[in-house]
Amino acid sequence: MGNVVVVQAGDPRRERLEREGWSVTARSFGAQLEAERLDVDRLTAFISAIDPALVFRPLGAHDVDAVLALDRLTADDYPGSVATRHEQMDRDAATPTAVRRASGVFAADGSLVAMTYVEVDGADAETDFTVVHPMHRGRGIGTALKAWSVLALQREGVRRFRTGGSADNVAIRRANAALGYVQDEEWVTLTAPDSADTGT
Repeated sequence: MGNVVVVQAGDPRRERLEREGWSVTARSFGAQLEAERLDVDRLTAFISAIDPALVFRPLGAHDVDAVLALDRLTADDYPGSVATRHEQMDRDAATPTAVRRASGVFAADGSLVAMTYVEVDGADAETDFTVVHPMHRGRGIGTALKAWSVLALQREGVRRFRTGGSADNVAIRRANAALGYVQDEEWVTLTAPDSADTGT
């Protein structure tokens, strides 16, 4: 089984493992937004509230160097444990495709200040990650970028949007709620007694 197990919060295995001394060391969540419940005006307002000097647009192959630089800068900024760990991208992972879509926000000087990557499968889309440059956080850019991405994909026929992350990531949970996502999954990361004691 290993020293770490991720299960849904209501999974019967959780109770058994906790009786055996395993402890909850992290929590994560999943949430969904249905196109039928999407408030276009509200999402558009989040975008309009951002500094007009910032530019929202799809990312392409020509943006990969900027993407990798921002990814390296923010690699240690993702809270949580194994269930929500962000793997640094290589050039292949950073290159958008028809099924791995990416959007970004650019400053007036052309620098990339935020990005979001989404896996698309027909009418379903799931956010891989969204991240904002440390110097630009706290301004609503992450929320606006997710809104921009959702609206763009909705226009292309996506009907269900999923997202998730660490329960400790208060900012992204607030952003998701503001955009209309409804939390429908809770996961716990359980760590074996010896591992919890040693911190490994």
